[in-house]
Amino acid sequence: MAEEGRAFEELLKVMERLRRDCPWDREQTHESLKKYLIEEAYELLDAIDERDDRKLKEELGDLLLQVVFHAQIAKERDAFGVKEVIDELINKLIERHPHVFGSAKPEEALKNWEKRKLEKRESVLEGIPKHLPALMRSQKIQEKLAQAGFTFPSDEELFSKIEEELKELKQALKRKNPKELKHELGDLLTALVELARRLGLDAEETLQEANDRLIRRFSFVERKLKEQGRKPSEVSLEELEALWREAKKSE
Repeated sequence: MAEEGRAFEELLKVMERLRRDCPWDREQTHESLKKYLIEEAYELLDAIDERDDRKLKEELGDLLLQVVFHAQIAKERDAFGVKEVIDELINKLIERHPHVFGSAKPEEALKNWEKRKLEKRESVLEGIPKHLPALMRSQKIQEKLAQAGFTFPSDEELFSKIEEELKELKQALKRKNPKELKHELGDLLTALVELARRLGLDAEETLQEANDRLIRRFSFVERKLKEQGRKPSEVSLEELEALWREAKKSE
């Protein structure tokens, strides 16, 4: 542990020097760093999916840098420092795990923790980050609503709702009102996310896997056409669809 402590102390010293001597680092704020925090988190997810330990180590470091960077800026504002961040985290971990640091049973600890969280909040929807990806945020919102009893009584009623939202979207399409179209498409997406939740699926992960399939299959189409010395823009839709079906079969 002493070795890790020395490494962390060195990191803090490097960060302090960068804030003092590097023009770019010196001008950064909590707000200006927001986009980098999000980017680093997604790059870390890629490293996890790729099962690449070298990349995982690098991306964990990049994410840690963001934590240290924000803590240093806060310290300069006399708000708090990295020690206070760590102390609060330790206290939170101990409080959330009375079955490890106390005598509670695991199932009791989870039940009591959820109860304490609800008691601290004025709304069941409080605490859901607004900067989450839209699908992830929608699913979290609907999970909280379901916990409060506000959900469809049956799968059949949810499917009816999806059909209703699709019908309303088609009607909006005929009227060609952009604002109405956006509203109705949002309602349909919300209903589909609720379907994912009821099926025990992660909507964000499900769509990302679909995205990967789209990329993989169209890459197959491009590769086949390249072998013929052609590009997708040079062939008919019928031929593209035939190659697409071939790509699906190859999976």
